[in-house]
Amino acid sequence: MHPELVVDARAALGEGPVWDDRAGVLYWVDILGQSVHVHDPSGEPDRLLPMGAQVGAVVPRQSGGLVAAVADGFVTLDDTTGEVGRLATVQPTGRDVRFNDGVCDPSGRFWAGTVALDQSPGAGTLYRLDPGATVTPALTGVTVSNGIEFTADGATMYYIDTPTRRIDAFDVVAGELRNRRTAVDLTDVMGVPDGLTLDAEGCLWVALWDGGAVHRYAPNGVLDRVVTFPVPRPTCPAFGGPDLTTLYVTSAAIGTDDPLSGALFAVAAGVAGRPVHRYRG
Repeated sequence: MHPELVVDARAALGEGPVWDDRAGVLYWVDILGQSVHVHDPSGEPDRLLPMGAQVGAVVPRQSGGLVAAVADGFVTLDDTTGEVGRLATVQPTGRDVRFNDGVCDPSGRFWAGTVALDQSPGAGTLYRLDPGATVTPALTGVTVSNGIEFTADGATMYYIDTPTRRIDAFDVVAGELRNRRTAVDLTDVMGVPDGLTLDAEGCLWVALWDGGAVHRYAPNGVLDRVVTFPVPRPTCPAFGGPDLTTLYVTSAAIGTDDPLSGALFAVAAGVAGRPVHRYRG
């Protein structure tokens, strides 16, 4: 399994890849570059949608376009025109906290978390944006809110708060998180856990910041596969392509002089991912 260079973007903090099976494109963000990228694997040039604010994650919307988690809350985004519309405000503009990673669950709720700019312990929050645009703090006391993923039935959420060096699991009951426990202990691996995704076999793929790798873990937490990257800071994996067997991985250029850092990579995974869940608001 050898990563191939897809877009040499030099993204300061590439994150949040998500495959839109309707449009046949991959959306991903450069958080510090305040932009959303649109990658079309058919050969079209990578498109850039400037946001005018740090953008932590985007998800496709059931009714069309995207929803993005930006500096102060959630907005709609027209992926053709770049037009932005206010959906919900979460925090005052200028607060020293930003969004970092997010996904939708099978019920169409958008979950996205925050991190303090100085990474102050416990200053972040995981929020849930319901289809009615109501925002609820789902988990407080978070330091670096990172990878989020749900099982196909929506009953279990996997979650990473990076400094814990774990992938935790929660039961999800009517949108509430219960019964937190450790799913994968990453204390002894090189680097720290960043973004994650699930494949169709229920295995977890996690990017290791400063570890230069993506690991695949079986549902019982046992390491199953290691994919090494030519950059030290891969950030988040996501399955895409027509058959969902291409593993796209974003990376970050910040803090490294490596010439390929900040690029988007692709790996022939040999296993399929799962279709994206869309925001239903």
